Amino acid sequence: MRLSLHSDYALRILMALAATGRQMSVDEIAGQYGVSRNHLAKVAQRLQALGYVAAQRGRGGGLTLAKAPETVIVGAVVRELERLDGFVECMNPASSTCPVRGGCGLQGALAGALAAFTAHLDGYSLADLLPQPARFRALLGAA
Repeated sequence: MRLSLHSDYALRILMALAATGRQMSVDEIAGQYGVSRNHLAKVAQRLQALGYVAAQRGRGGGLTLAKAPETVIVGAVVRELERLDGFVECMNPASSTCPVRGGCGLQGALAGALAAFTAHLDGYSLADLLPQPARFRALLGAA
């Protein structure tokens, strides 16, 4: 299993904001991670819509965490950003065309695995992902 780039970037944005505790621009975050500014901006908009970050536009603007890092649950973030109902085609009854749907155990096995995966991530907050914020900031190159 692999998280989408969207989820990966979302977690990176949240971690950078939590580690620095300050407002950061999309350009700054993209530069520190060496990733596409345009893609990161789309992810930032989604995080703002979900209430994880606050955004201030214009010169001197940027992103800030909208919630305390201890209250941001990693499993919840992943559930909101990933399309887990479409992990395999048969898991989405509205669009499934699988001729053996309902006659095999794949759907149940994968649903259980996904539930265990997200339940495990529910045990972690954003703060847990940053056990050494100063080291994280240094590695990121953030002041």
